[in-house]
Amino acid sequence: MKYIEKELEDLKTEVLEMWSLVHSQLNRAGEALLTLDKDLAREVICREKRVNAFELKIDSDCEDIIALYTPVAVDLRFVLAMLKINTNLERIADFCEGMSRFVIDFPQISLDAELLDRTGIREMINTTKEMMEKGQSALTEENSSLAVGIFDMDNRVDELNRQATTIIADYIQANPDRAVECLNLISIIRKLERVGDHCNNIAEEIIFYLDAKVLKHSGKKE
Repeated sequence: MKYIEKELEDLKTEVLEMWSLVHSQLNRAGEALLTLDKDLAREVICREKRVNAFELKIDSDCEDIIALYTPVAVDLRFVLAMLKINTNLERIADFCEGMSRFVIDFPQISLDAELLDRTGIREMINTTKEMMEKGQSALTEENSSLAVGIFDMDNRVDELNRQATTIIADYIQANPDRAVECLNLISIIRKLERVGDHCNNIAEEIIFYLDAKVLKHSGKKE
């Protein structure tokens, strides 16, 4: 085995480990939000430092591979894709931290279950978690068809995001005493929509690596 092949294998292992960590952060942040579990939210915030350290390590490793081995063709596409995937994973973790801080600062002990269902927050959490799982499988198995499946899921997350504003506005009119809670929930919904966008970006990078196709800025994929 060439030394660069070992370096590329190690890089893929690191990115998948980072992926599992961020996926765990999303699971914990979603559960903390739905249950308003402040202890679980604090765990997410504490683990954010580990995510940041991981991101810096992977960035450095990608730069070293490019500088030392000057990869070409599929090897270069792989390194560039891992570099961008790493950045997107770190941003997803940032949004998980933001959701967790909302939980810690929230003064009430429960959220309106009906509102959570009507706004689609539960569905958005479950869908983004599934998008991360599918993306990780796509990279592990090097299967671009799995990555393509993420695009439709992102379209659904975007649709829920668009619908939520009207639903929450109507709820505030009927429950003005919960206006602050609702405004904060809009922020959470926006964070979940951004998580979906980053999963979409990751899918594009996997397809770039495997199929040499550039999908960025090509519009919504159906």
